[in-house]
This record gives sequence, C-alpha cells and structure tokens, in this order.
Amino acid sequence: MIQQYDQYTEKDLAIWNLLFSRQQENLNDKASITYLKSLAKMKPVLNAKEIPNFEKINQWFDNETGWQIKCVPGLIPVDDFFELLSQKKFCSSTWLRSMENLDYLEEPDMFHDIFGHVPLLCNPVFSEFMQEFGKLGVQMKDESVRLIQLQRLYWFTIEFGLINENGNKIYGAGIASSFSETNLSTENAVNISPFDLETILTTPFETDHVQNHYFITHSYEQLFAAILALKKNWTT
Repeated sequence: MIQQYDQYTEKDLAIWNLLFSRQQENLNDKASITYLKSLAKMKPVLNAKEIPNFEKINQWFDNETGWQIKCVPGLIPVDDFFELLSQKKFCSSTWLRSMENLDYLEEPDMFHDIFGHVPLLCNPVFSEFMQEFGKLGVQMKDESVRLIQLQRLYWFTIEFGLINENGNKIYGAGIASSFSETNLSTENAVNISPFDLETILTTPFETDHVQNHYFITHSYEQLFAAILALKKNWTT
C-alpha cells in the first residue's frame, strides 16, 4: 500500500491545517518539552501548511533515527504491528478525518498517527524504547497473556502516557492528537498514578471513551529501562 498524495483535496488540507494549528497551540504549555522540540525539529516535513508526505518524512528520518512510515489501511494484527516496530517501521493510515469528526474517532487516522506518534521517534531514547518494544512483541507472539500485557503497556505509555516535567506533561499520542483529551488529562480531577510496570501490566483499558486513569513517568529513560527489564524477566 502506498500513499496516494495527489488524491488529497483542498478540503483535506483545510482539515489538516485546522487540526495541526489548534493542537500545536493547545499543546504549547501541556506537552513534554521533548515532544515539542521534536515537533519543531520536524517542521520542514511536518507542519500545518501541507499534508504530510510520507516519502519526504522517510527521507528526513534517514539522517535521524532511521524510522520509516509504513502505510496501512487501518488497524492491523498485533503480530504484524510488533514485527514492523522491531524493524523501525511505524504504521500510519493515509486517510484523514472529516470536519464533522474533528474530536472523536473510533479508529486512528493520519493525524493521530503522524502528529501524535511520529515526532518522538526522532528522539534517540524514545526511538530505542519503541524498537525494543517491537522486538519483545515479536518474541512473545505465541504468548497470548504476554501480548495482552504488552498491549496494556503500550496503551498507558505510548498512547496515553504522561511525564513529569515541572508538572504533568503529555507525551502519549492518543492525548497529543486529541484536543479534548489534552485538556482533560492535565486537569487535577483525573486519576494519575506513578509509573509502575507491574501495575500497568495488570490494568485493563477501554478504547471507547476518554480515559480517566493515566500513569506518569519521570523520564523517557525510565520507559526504556522498563522494557529492557521486562525483556530480561520474560526471556531469561
């Protein structure tokens, strides 16, 4: 599957511009400084004025951490997803939400995948964390219980993680790409627990509503150490 870039319309561009512009402003004082710096660094290939061109982004990453965008039609099997992560290939949809669905989608679109996930892939520590996550997922492909636990870890970190940087800051893509959840996750009323690997592995999650429970890490190094510890415990 390839991105048919010439098929995007002026309406698509208007939606992308609106999503990008308002969320970039919304995240300015709410997101991890690492995420914000990564987004700024990628400005030549990731900005409000043009729909992201995966070929250009892949070329940009050639001189960075080596990640590549892999086009997919939508959600793919967990085994395939982990295999691609292990090869530094991040899956992305090529379709974009409509104006009528700016704030809620049941399935991730290109804005979630690219704006939410991709910037942190140019950070060396987070990049290694993601690849090791994929490698461990490949090793656990025949272990259904372990795969469920890895999905929980993915959900509460990569998708909906917070980091302590002079307060609760966002790095999870599910929050970073959602206008409403960005605001909710940084309010004092939500339930925020310290990052604890064993707790996360035993905490179920639900996908059909805004989250009400988040885990906060103190650094990206803590995430990387956690996946290495998990690999050691499960494979030796």
